[in-house]
Amino acid sequence: MKRVLINGPEKILIAIILLYSIFVTIVNPSFLSLMTLFDIIRSASCTMVVAMGLLVVMLSGGIDVSFMSVALFGGYVSTLLMMQTGINNIAFPFIVSTLIGIALGLCNALLVHWLRLPAFIITLGTQNLFHGIMTTFISDSTIGSGILPSSLGRFGSAAILQFETESGLMSLTASFVPVAAAVVLTWFIINRTMIGRGVVALGNSEESAVRAGFSPLKIRLFVYAYIGALAGIMGVMYIAQVRAAYPNKLVGDELMVIAGAVIGGTKSTGGQGKVLGVLLGTLVIYLLNSTLILLGLSSSWNDLFVGALLVISVAITSYQTRVKNRKNLIFTE
Repeated sequence: MKRVLINGPEKILIAIILLYSIFVTIVNPSFLSLMTLFDIIRSASCTMVVAMGLLVVMLSGGIDVSFMSVALFGGYVSTLLMMQTGINNIAFPFIVSTLIGIALGLCNALLVHWLRLPAFIITLGTQNLFHGIMTTFISDSTIGSGILPSSLGRFGSAAILQFETESGLMSLTASFVPVAAAVVLTWFIINRTMIGRGVVALGNSEESAVRAGFSPLKIRLFVYAYIGALAGIMGVMYIAQVRAAYPNKLVGDELMVIAGAVIGGTKSTGGQGKVLGVLLGTLVIYLLNSTLILLGLSSSWNDLFVGALLVISVAITSYQTRVKNRKNLIFTE
């Protein structure tokens, strides 16, 4: 059966990326290089990983604004455990942080399901709760690069591809591996599993999902545990990249990840969204952010461009929904 992999939002984003890249290259020819591409991938890698989890949550009709706190909690605590136990193996923080992320994600799922309050309100509260628990009862001290376990630093600078050029050594960092794994796994879950069908069904209508035999509780447990796991992975990636663990970083950066998902065509009310769209939406944000200096513009222009894209993408999604409803003779207020 033939499937349409690229629809309206994806086509528009691809066109924006190509036209903008051509414009930047004309203004500053140094932009068009493999090094620029690798730099953008590296800077966007953490966001792309957790954005895959956010896509699954939003497909189910939910939202999560606590994932950055989860990422910080998992990454920071796993780093502390490495230092206290003397375990200097990169697999250790990833496993520990992922498990912490799953546990915190399950807490979110249970609160959303039992309290029957908007997920935004619940996760806004747990965002501060998780961060407060970490800084109050665990530690609020910065772990600098001088005492950071060496395996984290090696992972942050490790390369899976390297090229020697006239301008220097270009490398695709190991951060690309978790991104590729998260993308493939998320696509498979959404498109090839029964739980993926249940996620989309719940996002379209909880009543219809129940009638089709899906359990809203089980689906919510899965989606929030999934974003928690990916947030845990992101937390370790971030610490490895910046080579330090800051107790007050990351928290507050959630909206940019959400913006990337919405720009990519993910419907805020659930039931609609694609992996490719989220990747492109995130890529657009980081492309704008990394090229403003090449155009001689200040960072404030990034907010302007991202805001404009966000409004346009929401308008396109809304228009497509109205057209689809009219074709199916569905009329809403």
